Amino acid sequence: MIEPGRTLIFDADDTLWENNVLFERALDDFITWVAHPSLAPPEIRRRFAAIQTASIPTHGYGAPMFQYSLGRCFEELTGRPAGEAEHAEIADLCAALSGHKVELIPGVAATLEELRHRHELHLLTKGSPEPQQRKIDASGLAPLFTSVHIVAEKDAATYRRFTTELGIVPEDGWMIGNSVKSDILPAREVGLNAVFLPNEHTWELEHAELDDEHVLELTAFPELLAHF
Repeated sequence: MIEPGRTLIFDADDTLWENNVLFERALDDFITWVAHPSLAPPEIRRRFAAIQTASIPTHGYGAPMFQYSLGRCFEELTGRPAGEAEHAEIADLCAALSGHKVELIPGVAATLEELRHRHELHLLTKGSPEPQQRKIDASGLAPLFTSVHIVAEKDAATYRRFTTELGIVPEDGWMIGNSVKSDILPAREVGLNAVFLPNEHTWELEHAELDDEHVLELTAFPELLAHF
């Protein structure tokens, strides 16, 4: 077990609560609604992923970008702009993404409650500030963390700035999350330790190869208590 007094940094979406599965359901409903006469769902998903990738630099992450991308996808699939009624339908498909309710991953609250008596806990999540803050508030988990941070991107520069501002010695810190691309690789790049908690619903744009024998990989959130 890691000795007490370490700094544990947690991702939020799909680490503390389910997130991407809600987007997946909305995309499934969109594909059913559009009912394209010739394109199969996997091809529509591929096109939608490309649209999202192009939308991120200008629209960031989260529900607003997702809804915007659905509108762009509708235009690509139908060859015409969405009308007022169709924009309303797309908005309705995205209603569940508002963040007013969150579904905590099993064991999260009790595990964090115990860990905070052994270590210093921080929350580091990326996305648009307002939607992310709504999810944090709805989760009820904020009081368990020493600090809560919402950032536009989670890359090596962000982790380097984060550890410097909080005075975290990287080798004494652990980044814990479900995304190899955003949580594990850039954290390791700046010298942080890392715990990988896979989530079967992790967004495909967050996938990356993990080839680091020093990363601790667990299968369930409560397993953290056996190590920390």
